[in-house]
Amino acid sequence: MTNNRPNILVIQADQLAANTIGAYQNPVASTPNIDELASNGAIFDSAYTNFPLCAPSRFSMMAGQLASSIGAYDNGAEFSSSIPTFAHYLRNLDYQTCLVGKMHFVGADQLHGFEQRLTTDIYPGDFGWTGDWTEVRPSFANDVVTFTNAGICLRNVQLEYDDEVSHRSRRKIYDLARGNDERPFMLFTSFTHPHDPFQCRPEHWDRYRHDDIDMPVVNTAQQDMDPYSLRLMEQYALKDHPPSEEQVRVARHAYYGSVSYIDDQIGELIKVLKETGLYDNTVIVLTTDHGEMLGEHGLWYKKSFFEEACRIPLIISHPQIAQRRIGADVSLVDLLPTLLEIAGDTAQSSLVEPVAGHSLWSLATDSSTSWDHPVYAENLAEGSTTPLLMVKRGQIKYIYSTVDPEQLFDLENDPHEQTNQISNPGYADSYRALSTLVKQRWDVETLARDIFASQRRRLFLREAMSRGKLQDWDFTPVDELEQHCLRADKVYSQWAYQGILGYRFPEE
Repeated sequence: MTNNRPNILVIQADQLAANTIGAYQNPVASTPNIDELASNGAIFDSAYTNFPLCAPSRFSMMAGQLASSIGAYDNGAEFSSSIPTFAHYLRNLDYQTCLVGKMHFVGADQLHGFEQRLTTDIYPGDFGWTGDWTEVRPSFANDVVTFTNAGICLRNVQLEYDDEVSHRSRRKIYDLARGNDERPFMLFTSFTHPHDPFQCRPEHWDRYRHDDIDMPVVNTAQQDMDPYSLRLMEQYALKDHPPSEEQVRVARHAYYGSVSYIDDQIGELIKVLKETGLYDNTVIVLTTDHGEMLGEHGLWYKKSFFEEACRIPLIISHPQIAQRRIGADVSLVDLLPTLLEIAGDTAQSSLVEPVAGHSLWSLATDSSTSWDHPVYAENLAEGSTTPLLMVKRGQIKYIYSTVDPEQLFDLENDPHEQTNQISNPGYADSYRALSTLVKQRWDVETLARDIFASQRRRLFLREAMSRGKLQDWDFTPVDELEQHCLRADKVYSQWAYQGILGYRFPEE
């Protein structure tokens, strides 16, 4: 491996809908830093999550595998230490690997290949959020407080967390710039915004006129919802308490404000890369774990295969990449092989087992690259009651479940997914082709049996471990400030003048 391999900065937001970003042609959004990032990079217009829920999406992304292949069935599923991740692979390729922020790891391993982790996680690492197909409304589900408490705030738990993520990421970049480690770095910075609660600081709220906030395009009445969407409404306690029109506008306004907050943090990270001289040799990847429904089709949050929840932003940026928009169907499992190719393993020779994804680097850098890979996605968590599966190829999306009606949408002619074409003879060929892909990819009966058994085990363990003294798996980071403090074994003048970055004597 050569020493001039690029550094890698991956920035992951949480619950960031692609259609709420300026670079994705939203006229309302105020996202100048993301838009500038996109001006020096590849914008993937048809990128998707492989599981529209936080933990399974992230585990799948890190492993380059579908969640069902690694037992990542819901937000309370353990991420096994024996599964290779892109952090393991990059570390094996002599990259420094550092995680700052949310990753929602469940289990005793809270690193999964990262050499260093600088923050604790925002969510618990135990089985507390185990899915249960027999439960209508989990105790940890969202509810109407989302809308009764939406609006402006000075501080909340998410702001406290993400401010710390931003600070520690910027400090890490400074440390990398003045460090003696000659290895390139992969820094993974993961924010929890713009995930609900739908609250933002005044300065971010004020970037938008309230009357300019766009409202949902499709307002599906409950009597017209598909059975799974109705179960989501029941799960979130919205079936009997749907938000009012003004509550919808306030929630969406605050969400836009939270997107602008993330945009500010991205701008600060890029600023530090530039002032430390690292920017020109750093590939920046911006993405999320899943989208946000924001009231479209009457739904909120995630766990849906409608575009707002499963289509995601994905931007790969570098000063030497010409801006281009890419319409190929890609997904988060493609990130692992992409990072390997960026790191110099173009033949993917370091892989110890096949992965579900394919490298996106040639798509990002060569407009003549061909691509013919469908997107596969899963929803196996509470509310689905059986595997809910999706395949998208081109403009056709197919959704399969053994308990709910099949759905087939033509996104070119029906971008808001209002007409199910499953019974339309004109789509018979598409239906046959995509339903065949489902049968080839999944053994649905076996998968359902495995998920139900996993739920029973973990629900029992959750109950057993709640008795007596509680032992959690939450990560406690080392205080990195210690390395910058004077201790008894150092001389003041030596300590005070070491580690200075960018010093110059002022010109007269």
